[in-house]
Amino acid sequence: MDLVEIVKALSHENRIRILNLLKQQELCVCELESILDVNQSNASRHLSKLKHERLINSKQRAQWVYYSINEDLFSEHIFLKNILDELDSLDICQGDNQRLKKYQASGLSCEELSENTLFN
Repeated sequence: MDLVEIVKALSHENRIRILNLLKQQELCVCELESILDVNQSNASRHLSKLKHERLINSKQRAQWVYYSINEDLFSEHIFLKNILDELDSLDICQGDNQRLKKYQASGLSCEELSENTLFN
């Protein structure tokens, strides 16, 4: 593992936002797209970088891929856990957290999310 590459992976705002959401719960690409208001290509590119650096894990369920924090890596490197713990203090992450709560309260499933205007 190359710590320099891990730190580089943390240098983009959208990747920080993704990690902030994934520290709270496992999410699929379409959920991340909606909550972060990014397109599929953008979300996939950032997820790919995070996965390449082992910051996140993925799991396929039917046609959806779900992502989660790689707890082992964050436990192994305390400075990464400290960064993760500080994300709640960022304004943009606070807004994302509110949208995540709104999504959770909506009762919508991943399949229904793309048809709904929950965040628009």
